[in-house]
Amino acid sequence: MPKNQFERMMFALITVIITVHAFVFYNLYVVNGSTLMSVTGEGTVLGAINKMGGVYMFGRNLPIWAVILTEFCLAYILEIAMGSPCSFGLACNVFDMKTTNPVLFETAIICSTVCLMCPAMSFLAAWMYYPYYTGFNIFTLLANWFKLVCFNFPFALFSQLFFIQPLVRTIFKATFAKNR
Repeated sequence: MPKNQFERMMFALITVIITVHAFVFYNLYVVNGSTLMSVTGEGTVLGAINKMGGVYMFGRNLPIWAVILTEFCLAYILEIAMGSPCSFGLACNVFDMKTTNPVLFETAIICSTVCLMCPAMSFLAAWMYYPYYTGFNIFTLLANWFKLVCFNFPFALFSQLFFIQPLVRTIFKATFAKNR
């Protein structure tokens, strides 16, 4: 799909913009929404976040835009440095790019990316959202990381295969059609 370094970086940028927003929504509303509402007594997740003064991150409550910006920066750096190059390499180890059906090869890249990025981003999230007010314990951190991987991996695989990557590819083709 992307032909040069600039296009790879743009493809990663589009992917990360969509993915970070999807995961912030998923984790705040789907995974933690009922807990946030029950703790604050609010009827909506957004109301609960506003009542708390933001989303708990790095031991303090931050506005949602700061959470999205932080996760975006970390995800983009991780995607450029590890996700894209390693997932392509893993897919090439299993399949020959020239003889394999392009849909199968792209699916292998997507699955490899999820297998690398989900545990890595979940580990970073375990540090960012750690309940520092209780003191630090490495076993709590590891348990939180495992919990995040268990919650995020099925959503990541499903959303990347059936929603995010098809949307990213459509946007990418429309944007870079002139260069083809």
